[in-house]
Amino acid sequence: MATPGPMTPEAPSQPPVIEGFSPSVYGNPESFKEKFLRKTGENPMVPIGCLGTAAALTYGLYCFHRGQSQRSQLMMRTRIAAQGFTVAAILVGLAVSALKSRP
Repeated sequence: MATPGPMTPEAPSQPPVIEGFSPSVYGNPESFKEKFLRKTGENPMVPIGCLGTAAALTYGLYCFHRGQSQRSQLMMRTRIAAQGFTVAAILVGLAVSALKSRP
């Protein structure tokens, strides 16, 4: 019986090719700017809600720093409303995209 020679594992230089499988959903990879613009076009209310939330938070913290507690409280409540608007916009966008994908 012959003894096998020393085995040298060969490291594959390329991943295996699987027929009909594409590792990327998109044939052309998107940059961050392209993806942001595409997503904003699909659901423009989400970035508006995010900007509103950030603005209310920033102004509320500014008022808190200046000692204007009534205005600060109002801005924190406004921030909560803006966050609710953003979440609702996300859910509506998901529902619309789910209905579009149906045949």
